[in-house]
Amino acid sequence: MLRIKLEVNKEDKVSQHLLLTGKPGTGKTNLIKEAIARSKIKAGGFYTEEIRSSGIRQGFKIITLDGKEAILAHVNISSPFQVSKYKVDVDNLNKVGVSATQRALQECDLIIIDEIGKMELLSPQFRETVWQAINGGKKVLGTIMLNPNPFCDEIKHHPEVKVLLVTRDNRKQALAEIQSWLVENENRA
Repeated sequence: MLRIKLEVNKEDKVSQHLLLTGKPGTGKTNLIKEAIARSKIKAGGFYTEEIRSSGIRQGFKIITLDGKEAILAHVNISSPFQVSKYKVDVDNLNKVGVSATQRALQECDLIIIDEIGKMELLSPQFRETVWQAINGGKKVLGTIMLNPNPFCDEIKHHPEVKVLLVTRDNRKQALAEIQSWLVENENRA
């Protein structure tokens, strides 16, 4: 049985970075969007959303916090990169998601990275930018894949990263924890 909260950072201090993990469909992206909408911290970066047609998921799009959008993956695009049934547009990820994250590193106090997952890890630029964000002195709020992965496991065990497991049953508690983390970081900014 998975614990509700995975405390990777054992010290009794506010972690520099907070990464949500959990099964697909537990609302991790919505929690981030809701929490940053209430926050006073200047944020930049990107999140992902499903692309649906007639109620069936067809792919995913990247949306930056300043409103730019691009297809990340879709069943009906051409790409040499594929995860499950989705072809992944690594160029769009680099042009939109990676660029938004790099801008946020320069201009913002809070970096949003949603998500650090199989599709995104196909981009070497993305992986490099994630490390720049983690080691860059800014705060990172994001999502990271639940399943084991060497890159993600290294991020999860970074001393400044706290990992929060989100389930359908703990969403309210998770939102309160994210908001508390944001308030603590607003006070430190």
